[in-house]
Amino acid sequence: MGHHGLVVWAGFSAIVVVLMALDLGVLNRRAHVLSLKEAMAWSGGWIALALLFGLFLLFRESPRHALEYYTGYLIELSLSVDNLFVFILVFQYFSVPAELQPRVLKWGIIGAVVMRFLMIVTGALLLQRFAWVIYVFGAIVIFTGIKMMRAGDIAVDLERNPVVRLATRVLPFSRSFDGQHFFTRKNARRLATPLLLVLLVIESTDLLFAVDSIPAIFAITRDPFIVYTSNVFAILGLRSLFFILAGMLDRFQYLKPAVAVILIFVGLKMLLSEVVHLPILWSLGIILTLLTTGVLLSIWKTRRAAVST
Repeated sequence: MGHHGLVVWAGFSAIVVVLMALDLGVLNRRAHVLSLKEAMAWSGGWIALALLFGLFLLFRESPRHALEYYTGYLIELSLSVDNLFVFILVFQYFSVPAELQPRVLKWGIIGAVVMRFLMIVTGALLLQRFAWVIYVFGAIVIFTGIKMMRAGDIAVDLERNPVVRLATRVLPFSRSFDGQHFFTRKNARRLATPLLLVLLVIESTDLLFAVDSIPAIFAITRDPFIVYTSNVFAILGLRSLFFILAGMLDRFQYLKPAVAVILIFVGLKMLLSEVVHLPILWSLGIILTLLTTGVLLSIWKTRRAAVST
């Protein structure tokens, strides 16, 4: 549990359950496509809650814990943007109607919160027992950053995806969607719908992204509670952020290279952790500068292209 006891973990988990129930079970019980105005309002609300939690850590614990949390949240949020772009391409690949996408995102977020918790606990236990694992994490993060920088445009090839191939072999699938149902009945047979296959692909994609993002946050702090809370607040805002980015796939061309450089920086920080001790405030400043530069360059290029057109 790190420096935080069971009561703290249980209290935060209860808050998360309440927030998820309020968002997904009450205010958005019927999954629907958010308008840009709704998505902006929800995103602003989740970001405000994340910032308030950081202030809670600042006054309740220490400035260092708050800075570690904010840095981890920023890393996770920036990596989530690239993750959402892949979600968009997965929906396009399977021709998922817009009105069914919120259903997948809803259950995807619930699954992501559970998976992140298990992975963070596992990572913390590994670091506690085997100190050299930090170098493995650093190598993974650097490799991911280099791969992201060299990849160019995001591509999704699901024909050979192992999750798709395994699911289609194990489960009988119907050929068409049946509203928002993951299962349907045809000729007295219970069949999985393509919507379930999309959910499985989304969950497996998030799992792969978690393998990159969670080690990156362990470079900032070894406290599993800080790692988990920064992850959770970034995940809770994914659904609304998706609807903001859905129509802006081509407008942030320099954001992905910026995130790649952040990963390389964080990976080097992990590999050199015994030699170079970079203050957490410097790390936060560097990450903020890289993200801001990527966003501003993207906006500049988009406006320049619009003027040329």
